[in-house]
This record gives sequence, C-alpha cells and structure tokens, in this order.
Amino acid sequence: MFVVHVHVKVKEDRVQDFIAATRENALSSIKENGNRRFDIIQSEEDKTQFILEEIYLSPADAAAHKDTQHYKKWKNLAESMMAEPRRSFRYRNIYPADEEWGK
Repeated sequence: MFVVHVHVKVKEDRVQDFIAATRENALSSIKENGNRRFDIIQSEEDKTQFILEEIYLSPADAAAHKDTQHYKKWKNLAESMMAEPRRSFRYRNIYPADEEWGK
C-alpha cells in the first residue's frame, strides 16, 4: 500500500466549505480502482487543521487520482479556502499487511 497524508490549514471562515468540498472528493475517490481509503480528519484543538489520509495500492494509483475530474475540481475549490499551502507526506504500509486490506 501507498499512504499519503495531506496536511491542510483552512481559513477560519471556510472550514464548513472545505469539509463539504473534501467530502465530495473523498466520496468519488473511494470509487477509484486503486484507492483503498480516503479519510478526512479534523483537529480537536484547532478546527482549521485537517489531515487527509489517502491509501492507494501503488504510487501509480495515487498519481492517477490527480488526473481525475473530481480531484481537479476539489483542488480548484479548496486552494482558495486554505490559509497556507498544503503539505503532503508519503508513507509505505507496514501493518496490516497489504493483502489484508479489503476494498
């Protein structure tokens, strides 16, 4: 598995708009063949801080995600909602084993 964590800080007055746009993107993303999860996580301490956890079968599947219409729509909408540029961190899965992940 290929795991991506995207850290996003959203403008205070755009939090609900960001949640709505990101949820729409997540609902489409989980239908992609190479996607296994797309979680939207919000900080308890700072409601403007989010982590998007995306899990793909491979780096190629993560790259293909960026070519989808729903991602491009989300990117165009969400960038104006961000208080600072988003940061992405890439990881490899350790546990559970890749073959234990279901769709």
